Amino acid sequence: MNPVERTTLSALAEPNRLRIVELLRDRPCSVNEVADRLGLRQPQASKHLHTLSRAGLVAASPRAQQRIYALCPEPFEELRSWTESFEHAWGDRLGRLDAHLRRMQADRPEAAVTGRVPAPEEPRQTKRQPDERNRP
Repeated sequence: MNPVERTTLSALAEPNRLRIVELLRDRPCSVNEVADRLGLRQPQASKHLHTLSRAGLVAASPRAQQRIYALCPEPFEELRSWTESFEHAWGDRLGRLDAHLRRMQADRPEAAVTGRVPAPEEPRQTKRQPDERNRP
């Protein structure tokens, strides 16, 4: 994992910062709007936005008396590229699971109709005869 991905993941690991990123995904917002919409105090929202800015996830642009924060696409593209590197491994595993489930369905035709594999039948219990030694 390269340092950019590590920085990105570290910044997103904090729940409030992740919520801010999700909010900014829809549209750019001011600090006060972030604070209001997420129920944070303004200093707390500013601190989180500053951390996200240092990580390169957001950028601020001045608009009148406010700073408007927007997402920067590059770190998210790098993160997407990193997660896609796992697709091959997961694709192979899911393919093997699919083949296994198909074999299970072939072994149990009733599973192909219902989509469920029935529970194995429980062995029948025979009524126990009282032990003659335990009789009064």
